[in-house]
Parts: sequence; C-alpha cells; structure tokens
Amino acid sequence: MSALPLPVGSPAAQGVDAAGVHAFLDALEAAADIEPHSLMIMRHGRLVASGWWAPYTCERPHLLYSLSKSFTATAAGIAAGEGLLRFDDPVISYFPEFDADITGPRSRAMLVRHVASMASGHEAETLDRALAADRADLVRGFLLLPPEREPGTVFAYNQPTTYTLAAIVQRVTGQSLTAYLRPRLLDPLGVGETAWLRDRAGRELGFSGLHATTDAIARLGQLYLQDGVWEGRRLLPEGWVAEATRPHIGNGDGTAAGALSDWQQGYGFQFWTSRHGYRGDGAYGQFCLVLPEHDAVIATTAATEQMQQVLDLVWEHLLPAFGPAPLPGRAHEDTALRERLTRLALPPAAGKSGPPERPWDWAGAEFTPHGGVCADQPKLAGVEVTRSADGWALRLSEDGHELGVQVGAGDWTVTDGPLPTAVSGGWTDADTLAVDVVFLETPHRLTVTCSLPEHTFTARWHTTPLHSPPLRALRAPRTSA
Repeated sequence: MSALPLPVGSPAAQGVDAAGVHAFLDALEAAADIEPHSLMIMRHGRLVASGWWAPYTCERPHLLYSLSKSFTATAAGIAAGEGLLRFDDPVISYFPEFDADITGPRSRAMLVRHVASMASGHEAETLDRALAADRADLVRGFLLLPPEREPGTVFAYNQPTTYTLAAIVQRVTGQSLTAYLRPRLLDPLGVGETAWLRDRAGRELGFSGLHATTDAIARLGQLYLQDGVWEGRRLLPEGWVAEATRPHIGNGDGTAAGALSDWQQGYGFQFWTSRHGYRGDGAYGQFCLVLPEHDAVIATTAATEQMQQVLDLVWEHLLPAFGPAPLPGRAHEDTALRERLTRLALPPAAGKSGPPERPWDWAGAEFTPHGGVCADQPKLAGVEVTRSADGWALRLSEDGHELGVQVGAGDWTVTDGPLPTAVSGGWTDADTLAVDVVFLETPHRLTVTCSLPEHTFTARWHTTPLHSPPLRALRAPRTSA
C-alpha cells in the first residue's frame, strides 16, 4: 500500500529552534565514530525535520536490530488486549509440549511479564547456551536453562526472552508477527513494506531482524506518544503505553557514572527508560526516542558503536531546541535547515576510477586473503578485479557465492539488486585498490583493499554485522508475511 505522508510543519511553527537541529547535525557529522544514516523529528504531531545521508534514502528499509523488540512488545500488547495472552500466565503454559522436559522450578515459575521485561531470572545473555541446548527450538533451549535467580528479581539483556515472547504471540495468533501486525498496526499507521528475518523453525525472530524505514520508526513513536491512538482510532489497548514504558525492573549499578547512562534507568516491556522519556533502540544507533515532556519523537538510523554519545548529543542539542510554539521570525532559519537536510551525504571514499599505471596487470587479477584468512569475514575467500565496457568491478567470492560490485570514483555507485549496495573508492596508487561497500538495507560498510604486489586482499567492517551473516544475507528478506 502507498502510505499517506506524515503531516508536516515548519520547525518554528512547532516551537523547534532550527539552530539546535543544525548544531545536532554538526555534532553528528563531526564525530569520528558516528556514521549517521537518517533523522526524523516530530513535534506536536508534525514532521518538522527529516533527512537521509546519501546513499541512504527515505524509501529503503533499514535493519533495526533490537529496535525490533519494541514492535514485538507492541504485538504482545495488542494480543493481550484481544484476550489471546495474559502477562501473568506462566510461560510454560503456552508450550505444553515441553511440560515434561522443563523441570526447573524457576523456569516453571517464569511468567510472560518476566520475559517481556528481561527479568527471567538469568544473570546474563543466554542465546548461545540456549542454542546449544536445542538448536531446533530456541524456546525449549531457553527454558532448559535454569535461571540463577528468581524470575522478576534481576535484569539481564537476553535475546531468548524476547524470542519467547514473540513465539507466544505467533502461537496464540496462528500468524507471523508481520501478518498479525499488518491489519492491526502497520496498515492503520500507514507503514509500508517491512520484512522480518526468520529462524530455522520458521518463526520471525522478534528480538532482531526487522527491516523497516525510518518513517515506520517515527510512526511507532508517535503512536506511543499519543497513548496508542492514531487519527482518532485506538490501535493499542488503553493503558498499554503506560504499562509498557514504565520501569518493570531496575538495571542501574548505583554509581555516579551509571546515573549518566541511558542503559541504567530501568527497563519496561521491550522499551528502555531514558534520562529523558523512553525509547526503543537497536545496535549501532537505531533509535525511536519518545519524549512526552516535549511532545516530540526522534527517529534515527546510523552505524556507530557510540550509542550513548548519540543520545548525549540529542540531550545537548535537540532538547534545548524544543520551546513554546510558535517561534516568530524564523522563516530564513527554517529554509536553511530544510535545504541542508536535502543535501545530507556520507563522504565517498577516495580513489581513481581506473589504475594510474599498468591496467593490464589489474584486469583479471585475483587476490587471496592476507594472512590466509579474512578475519572480519572468514568465508570471504577471494577477490577478482574485472574490466568490461561498463568499467572496473570487483567480484567477491564467499562460500561458493559471488557478489559483483562496480568501482566508481567521486561518488557512490548504487546497485539495487540482487543485493542493494553502494560503492565508492578506487585506486589510491598504482599498487592499491580500496573500495567501500555499503550494504544499503543494513547499517554496515565493508572496506576491501587489494594489494597488487602481494595479490592479497583485506576486508574490514566499520561496524561488524551481528550473528556473522554471509554477505548475500545483508539485505531485507524477500519473503511474504
């Protein structure tokens, strides 16, 4: 379906000082360890600022990583409102086929609310251990691991808790998360195409794997800001937003440093409590920030390991920009901000579009991993440089599969399929070819460098994809709900 655009307002009309947004953009772009991909700011129900750093674009889905969890919790809240599940039920009651296997009293005492709030009683992440216990069914593997503490008494960020919540929703509804949410949430919100990774059991992961646009993030945040009501229609059960976004379990260490951490303010039902408002977030800078005290929502996608720094910059620059509406005499500032937002771009990598010397030595040249194995992508076994009427290209070979990327110069070369990528870079000298490959439906960028004298290559991730997927998997899945 074609989504209706969000209502738009000028920053000044909604009480947003454009200078603060400029300062935030300046700080993001000056930070060496932050690669911003998109930004949307909602104030008083109006979209006041939005931009995408080329080669990222507004219509392309982006891997949300653990921001997926907030969509899973939303599905659980809707299902509870429909009487399909209860948060005070034992988890095991939804999986009677495992009843004889799960004998630990703490596992049997675990309630749905405990897995919804990362309070299963385990003291640490259990994903690897749960998979080792039962690779065919992660729920069974998780329940086979006795919690070290009583459920509800300790916080531990733990992927199988969310997976189990998602599995409950999929079981009681008889549908995937996407299929269940489409008529109840996604279509009413005007969210377009989404895609969710599945596991071997056929379940959508729940804890990660959702690919959606920044617009979808902003709409979810705005729905929560409006207490679950969208265009006069209640989409979320009454009381759900307050329940999902309040702290259910403490996670602070009691130190002064902890007081400044947005990861130590408490945890709700798959939402974090922040120093300001609350949020859903995913690895490498995927944020849905809801700020009720400012009647604002901020949605971002990015590639960074410095997620606290991103939030610090929001608190430093954007919060002071939210004031009473309207702000008079700001038309010039608003126009300058709007124009800047249309010009956002990631700097392309340096390099020439062809070798400065001996092109015949490069055409058809093959390269093996430096040191015998590519540490960042171990199954990436070879690179070949090719030349055709279309110019120079690289062919990457991984586990029997090949990925071809075009070498451009001076800008990003975007290829939509079969794997959406953007490539920049080229020859930095006669003996060295270096290109950056951005996987456009993810936060990730790979730098591939070929050395002609050694006939070897290196490949380095700027942010490493979680769970070690092959290159061909770095895209939204093309399967129906």
